[in-house]
Amino acid sequence: MSELCVLLVDDEMELVQAMAERLELRGFTAVGVRSARDALHALDEDDFDVVVADVRMPRMGGIQLARRIRRKHPGAAVVLLTGHGSRRDAEEGKKAGAMAYLAKPIDLADLIQVVRDAVSAKKRRDSS
Repeated sequence: MSELCVLLVDDEMELVQAMAERLELRGFTAVGVRSARDALHALDEDDFDVVVADVRMPRMGGIQLARRIRRKHPGAAVVLLTGHGSRRDAEEGKKAGAMAYLAKPIDLADLIQVVRDAVSAKKRRDSS
């Protein structure tokens, strides 16, 4: 049985597939989708511990997605990724409910640690 279930959301499908494969090799269950709408559908169908989403995607970006997840799926922690980081996006992401904000290219060890930290923080917050 896998340790954590992660939903990866990015319009760059090659990146999603590479991250999913690397996470699965380390015992995670990882599902990748290429849009925020697909992510919301996946969340309606299955339970995910963490959603890792790109900030900038067509139609609906990661910050908007984080807001919708917080309202509709409060059990999922959100981590935002960006290749074009800004302090404003980081602040908006935190306000939207994101537990972390990482810059691309992603170091897998950093991503794994942030995913674990996000789940731990969510569990602590939910139990208090």
